[in-house]
Amino acid sequence: MAYKRSAMMEERLAGNRERILEAARKLVAAGGFREARVAAVAAEAGVSTGMIYRYFPSKGDLFVEVLSAAVENEVGILREIARGKGSATEKLAAAVASFARRALRGPHLAYAFIAEPTDVEVEAARIGDRRKFGNVFKEILKAGVEAGEFPAQNIDVTAACIVGAFTEALIGPIGPTRRARQNEAELVAAIALSCVRCVGAAPPAKRTARSRKI
Repeated sequence: MAYKRSAMMEERLAGNRERILEAARKLVAAGGFREARVAAVAAEAGVSTGMIYRYFPSKGDLFVEVLSAAVENEVGILREIARGKGSATEKLAAAVASFARRALRGPHLAYAFIAEPTDVEVEAARIGDRRKFGNVFKEILKAGVEAGEFPAQNIDVTAACIVGAFTEALIGPIGPTRRARQNEAELVAAIALSCVRCVGAAPPAKRTARSRKI
């Protein structure tokens, strides 16, 4: 007769896994991957290091799950903006600004997602995560081209360029060598404006009074 776990056992195992993920996320958010050593994660979660490897074959696998959860949350926020009210130009500026503001307020987690040196598994996952962001911007670009707001263009290429542009622009401000904090509002506005110009649209401020504040 095959061994079958009880519902209580399944719940306990699921709880252990969630505690490990939450502990890892907390440590990455506080200091990046370098602060999320397996021993530190185990201590934070209240489990043994061996328990962590029971759920995650490697530290890289753990980090991939932590980032995947963070990315899914970000994609959800950006998708809500993309499918909300406003012109395509306003949505583009608002989406970029929204991401930039959260990155500046949570620099360690954002830097971990964008550029912090780490395991090969995480590097590979980052590529897929950027595609998820790109898919949101493709929606905005397609709507903008169809409405005549943006000139005809290769939407796949432009979306990739936008994601590359705003993530690259944030590396310095959120990275470990960042100096005194810049004026957040000015930086966010500059990044959003550059992305709007990238698609060939007029800045939101030059449009109607109904333009969304970014």
